[in-house]
Amino acid sequence: MTIEQIYTGCLAQGAYYLQAGNEAAVIDPLREVKPYLEKAKRNGATIKYIFETHFHADFVSGHLDLAEATGAPIVYGPQAKPSFPALIATDGQEFRLGPVRLRVLHTPGHTLESTCYLLLNEAGQPQAVFTGDTLFIGDVGRPDLAQKNDLTQEDLAGMLYDSLHAKLMPLPDEVVVYPAHGAGSACGKNMSKETSDTLGRQKASNYALRATSKAQFVSEVTEGLTPPPYYFPQNVRMNQQGYASLDTVLGQGLRALPPAEFEALVSQTGALVLDTRAPQVFKNGFVPNSVNIGVDGDFAPWVGTLLTDIAQPLVIVAEAGREEEVITRLSRVGYDHTLGYLAGGIAAWQAAGYEVDTIESIPAEEFAQRLAQGPLAVKDVRKPAEFAAGHVQAAENLPLAELNDLMSHLNAQQPNYVHCAGGYRSMIACSILKARGYPVLDVAGGYKAIAQTKAPLAVPTEA
Repeated sequence: MTIEQIYTGCLAQGAYYLQAGNEAAVIDPLREVKPYLEKAKRNGATIKYIFETHFHADFVSGHLDLAEATGAPIVYGPQAKPSFPALIATDGQEFRLGPVRLRVLHTPGHTLESTCYLLLNEAGQPQAVFTGDTLFIGDVGRPDLAQKNDLTQEDLAGMLYDSLHAKLMPLPDEVVVYPAHGAGSACGKNMSKETSDTLGRQKASNYALRATSKAQFVSEVTEGLTPPPYYFPQNVRMNQQGYASLDTVLGQGLRALPPAEFEALVSQTGALVLDTRAPQVFKNGFVPNSVNIGVDGDFAPWVGTLLTDIAQPLVIVAEAGREEEVITRLSRVGYDHTLGYLAGGIAAWQAAGYEVDTIESIPAEEFAQRLAQGPLAVKDVRKPAEFAAGHVQAAENLPLAELNDLMSHLNAQQPNYVHCAGGYRSMIACSILKARGYPVLDVAGGYKAIAQTKAPLAVPTEA
C-alpha cells in the first residue's frame, strides 16, 4: 500500500495519491492533473476513484479534468450537491482499492458536506484518515465559511465538535492523520508546520481536541477568525459548478504579446498588469500601473487576497521561461482570465520606447536617519501580531491583506515610507499604492533591517 502526500507549499495544500495493487485513488487533487496521470502510468496503475473531502474554498480542485482524463468517478460525501455527475456517498460507505478499503466518515462543521476518508488496511484495521479541512495538525477547520441565513458560525462549530467526537476521536491513537492543509493556509488559524501526525498526539496537543465541553470548543474555535480572502466563495462556486479545463486556460494565457499589442490590449480591455518578478528587480523598472506580486513568495494567496475581482482580465510580466508556471499558479486559485504575457519582458518594452516607472527603495540606515530629522508617514504592512511584537514607534499598522480598505490612512501629499518584515509584502503594497497615485518609498530589508539601526522602536516589555 502506497500513500504519497503531494504538498504544494504556496497554497499549504496536501493532495494524496494512494495505490494498492494496480489500483489508485487521488484525494483532493490540484488543478494540474498531469503529475497524477504520470505517476499512475509509471506505477502500472489505473486511477479508480477521485475523492473530494469538500468543496474547497482556497483552491480550484482538479477533479473535473482528472475525471475527464481517467473516467474515474468523483466521490463526495453526504449533502454535496455538485452541478456535474458525481458519486454522492453515504456515511459509512466503503470503497475498495485493491486489497484495502476507504470508509466514508461524514464530518459536517467546516462545511455541511465535509467528509473524511478512513483507510482500512488488508486486515480491516484503521491505518490512516484523510481529514480534509475537518482536522488539521494543531487545529480544526474554520466554521465560518459555510454560514447561511439560518446557520451561524457557532452552529457550524457545534456540528464540528459533534463530528470530531463521534467520528474521529474514537479511532485508535496510532491512526495517521493526513489533512488537506498546513501552516500558512487561511483555512485555519493555528496550524502546525507538520503535515501529518498520529491521532493520539493530536488528542494530546491540539487545543481544539482538548476542549472539555462543546461550549469551550465553540468559543475557542470561533475566537480570532479573520475575514476570509475575497476569492474563497468564487473558488467554492467553481468547484461546485465547474470551470474551463486547464489546457484552455493555458492556451489563452500563453500568448506572447509584443509591446505594442500588449499596450493595446491593456487599453482595450482594462486588463491589470501583473508583474511577477522579484521585488528588487521590479522596483528598477516596470510597466506603469503594474501590480507586483512576486511568484517566488506566497504568490497565489496574495493574488486571491488583493485582486478582488476574480474575473479581472490579466496580462503578465514574468521572468523569461516562467510564464506557464505563473498562469498555472493563478489557475489554482481561479484566476483564469490571463490574456497573454509581455514578450521579451521589460527590456522589449523599453526598447520599443514605452514609458517605464520605478519605485524608490532606500536602505534601513537612511530611513533611520530621515526619521531622526523629523516626522515621517511610516506604514507597516505586516500582520497585527507581527506589529504587536515590535515596530517603529512612528509607524501605523496597515496590514497588507486589508490594504484595499485602508486607503484613507495614506498620505496623498507626502511620501509614505512602507515596510514589512523583509521586503516582499512592502513592494506589493508600494506597487498598489503607486498605481493609485500615492507617493511611496520602500524601506529595503523591512523591519528586520530597521531593527538593526538606531530607529526608535516600540517593543513589548516582559512582565
